[in-house]
Amino acid sequence: MFFKHLKIGFLLALAAATLASCSNYQKILKSDDTAAKYNAADSLYQAGKYKKALKLMEQIVPAYRGKPQAERLMYIYANTFYNLEDYYLAGYQFERFATSYPQSDSVEVASYRSARSYYELSPRFSLDQEDTRLGLEKLQGFINNYPNSEYRIEANSLVNELRGKLEKKDYEIAMQYLNIAEYLNSYVPAIEAFENFIVDHPGSEYRKAVFYGRLEAGYKRAITGVPSELQERLLTAKGFYNSFDKYYKNDTSEYKTKADEILQEINARLVVEEEVEESTR
Repeated sequence: MFFKHLKIGFLLALAAATLASCSNYQKILKSDDTAAKYNAADSLYQAGKYKKALKLMEQIVPAYRGKPQAERLMYIYANTFYNLEDYYLAGYQFERFATSYPQSDSVEVASYRSARSYYELSPRFSLDQEDTRLGLEKLQGFINNYPNSEYRIEANSLVNELRGKLEKKDYEIAMQYLNIAEYLNSYVPAIEAFENFIVDHPGSEYRKAVFYGRLEAGYKRAITGVPSELQERLLTAKGFYNSFDKYYKNDTSEYKTKADEILQEINARLVVEEEVEESTR
């Protein structure tokens, strides 16, 4: 019974302390005392109570511009957004901090977290990749500005991840153009998408598939197009095969087997075209 009363007493005391704390917070929140708000925001921030700290910071950030406390306030303000996973505002505020305080001891961390925030905004590969490209740009900028940073290895890893996402997105787009080429009544978009991929992603894991895809699209463009352009387009497709063979001559994958089959068909059709030309002379 004694311990039961002791437990109840402890809980009541805890509740009373919580109410007093909330009451004090509301009092500070409604006051005009910027110093009290700064101290309370700092304490709440250090205690990990970011939502409460943020409400106070939002009230005093304008008042502290140009003052000695502004540097720390702006840093913890940005980091509060980061800890709350509001990466749009975190990226913006960290970038703003780095611009405003380039000599700060925290500028490297701020620059990294700004870039990292844009990385966090990158969606899965099937969605629009504007934020992925921005994240890649910001991370690469950080690596260039801080080549010896302790965050360099992690930043490089994030760059590779975002590049992989863009590669997959661009590959899926090219393949989609190939798959709907008959519906579009044109293989040109597929060929252009494959060629852009080859230029933009020279070391990609999809490179072999892309070289083959361009060959397939080029060949199908030739045989489904107007007869008067068949020979020229077959020669273009043969050029695509030669590019594939240059890199994958000794390859044993299905892509190489299919590419060789297409080459045989191209050569056979070119022979027929030459015979037709001979007969009409």
